[in-house]
Amino acid sequence: MARKKHTMPAPDPDIFEKRKAALKRKHRQVIYLNDSEMAAVKEYCSRFGFKARSSIFREATMERILKELDDSHPTLF
Repeated sequence: MARKKHTMPAPDPDIFEKRKAALKRKHRQVIYLNDSEMAAVKEYCSRFGFKARSSIFREATMERILKELDDSHPTLF
């Protein structure tokens, strides 16, 4: 007796558009750096080949936020 083939249901055609819309960045944040901080950022970018500084700030900020949230989770005792 032949086995039944399991087929995946067809995805919703709008699923990719919904995902794309959910990842769109629409909230703007502005930060100010002093001269030494900006020099350090520029040195880091030139040393490690980054062209977009926004990605560095976004990654560093979110990494710190997620780490802090993970470390401060509620405990039972």
